[in-house]
Order: sequence, then structure tokens, then C-alpha cells
Amino acid sequence: MSATTMATAVTLTLTTDQEQSKSFTLEPGESVLSALLRHGVAVPNSCRAGACQSCMMRATAGTPTPDSQKGLKDAQRVKGLFLACACVPTSDLTVRFADGDTASRAKGVIRRVDRLSHDVARVLIETKEPVSYFPGQFLNLVRSDGLVRSYSLASLHSPAGVAPGDDALELHVRRVRGGQMSEWLHGDDVVGETVELHGPMGDCFYVAGRPEQPILLIGTGTGLAPLYAIVRDALRHGHTGPIRLYHGARGPAGLYLIDELRALAARHTDFAYTPCVLEGPADDAAVRVGPIDQVVLADTPKLTGHRVFLCGDPTIVTALRKRVFLAGANMKDIYADAFVMRASS
Repeated sequence: MSATTMATAVTLTLTTDQEQSKSFTLEPGESVLSALLRHGVAVPNSCRAGACQSCMMRATAGTPTPDSQKGLKDAQRVKGLFLACACVPTSDLTVRFADGDTASRAKGVIRRVDRLSHDVARVLIETKEPVSYFPGQFLNLVRSDGLVRSYSLASLHSPAGVAPGDDALELHVRRVRGGQMSEWLHGDDVVGETVELHGPMGDCFYVAGRPEQPILLIGTGTGLAPLYAIVRDALRHGHTGPIRLYHGARGPAGLYLIDELRALAARHTDFAYTPCVLEGPADDAAVRVGPIDQVVLADTPKLTGHRVFLCGDPTIVTALRKRVFLAGANMKDIYADAFVMRASS
């Protein structure tokens, strides 16, 4: 092999969930998918043309080619996701399969539980080691007996993993009658309990860039948790475009963080908060009454150019996704996190 060939050889390293690695030398012009298949690695694939996205992988070291990230959402690109069939690396690349997000594990201690409403609590969890995440992502909380539930993060952090002044991960937990995890987290003796955290996961978070783009956030119930984090993260990054948050509940008792969000809106002229209830009347004149989709689209019927975040009840999220798309939002700019309720939460 000539010195020139040796100098331009590209090494592809595949890391498994067991943290085992295999390295391969790519042939000139060879894609990541072709190289892995050539070496007997089973990779899901179909079209091999960058359309079906079944060969999605994650780069953990090195940079995927721009062509391999075309058509992906900003949130996917920032996490290093790329299409293996369209990636012909020009420099060394370390990858792993993207079967969901790559999750880490951390031990945490429940330090405080605050009542935000009659059935929603703010649960603050401290971890010994910093947990790196994008505000708005979710994680799995594992109790000592193995019970697992998913909760979105309402807290912020710095790039190092801990935000100045923040000493805990913040979850918003709605109490479900008879729910194994939610009843426990609302209990008087939960403070001091140790839990395990798996994550973070999910694509519902703010990505810096296009600071002038209008942002619309719509959530129901504790779907407010990730949106509360995303709003503050966007403002922290200096987002200059208008940010509009709508939070919906069946009745006024289901709303929470009203004072905090109104105070935030008072400090930032480009941010507006609108609480909504399905069933009125509401004692507060600023609370809108009616289906949340109708309230939103009455205010902004055309959503062309908007970045949209939808969180909460899965039926409402599914309907909203269709409505905001028909109102002009690009599907690449619609981020959704449907809160699927387990039989016993």
C-alpha cells in the first residue's frame, strides 16, 4: 500500500451497547452502510437512498457528512444522528446504532417535593455526578423495586451538566389515583429515597440557530414540564423571534406555574404565555376558554416558518400535529412528545 493511500485511509469504528468496539478500514468512496454490511454487521436498511431513514445511526466521535444529515430535524443533527447509506466519511468516524437514544445511568436522591397544584408536584432530584441533557428531554425513573416510569425534564443545565443556581433535576408529576409511581412520588416519606435515572432521551428540545424564527409551544397537563424548560432555554440562548406558549387543562384547577410564567413574560417582551381551559367559566379573565387548538389557530392561523413543540395528551398531540401542519408548519419543524399513560402510573 502506498504512503498516499495509507494517509487517506478512513477508519470506521462501531461501538455496541456493551461498549465493545470493532474497527474497519473503509474502501475509497464506501458508505458507512456498505462497509458494515461488507463486514457482516447487520444494519436495518431498505431504500439505500436516504429516504426511508431505516439505517439511522449516531456518530459519537468524528463528524458525519452533510449529505448524510439532509432531511433530518435540527434536534437529530445536533445529537449526531445520520443516515449510514448516505455517509461516505472523509475522516475517521466512531458510530453506534440509534435504537432510541443512547442512554446513560445515574443514581439520584429525591431532595424535595413541592405542590404546584392539587394533583401536580415538582420533584427535585440530586445526582452525585452531573447529568448531561437537553432541557425538555425525558428520562426513565427507576424505583428500588424496579418500577419504571418516564418523566420530562423541566430543569435547565449548563454545557457542563449543572446550571448555575440549579442543584437538581426537576420533574413534574401528576398524581394518578392508584398509580404506583405517582402516588409514591406524592407521598410524605419519599424525600431522601434513592432512585436510578436512565437517559436522557427524546428530540423535543431547543436547538440554537435561526434565532429570529417564531416558536409556538402547545402543551396539556404536565406536558407543560418540557415546554417550561424549552422556553427558558431558548431565552437563555438569546432567541429573538416571538415565543408563544399555550398551556391547556380541562378546568382552571388543572393549570399550574401561572405566576412563574406570567413573571417570565413580563421580563421578556418577545415571550407570551396563554393559559387555556376546555370547560369554563374561568375566574381569571386572561384564561382562554375552548379547545386549545381552536384558541391557538384563532390567534395565529398561518404557521408558515414556525418551529412548533407539542407535548401532553397523545390524542391531542396527534390532532395538533395535523392541524399545525395544515396551517403551514414544516413537518421538519414540528417536535412532539406524547405522554402515553400506563395502566398503573
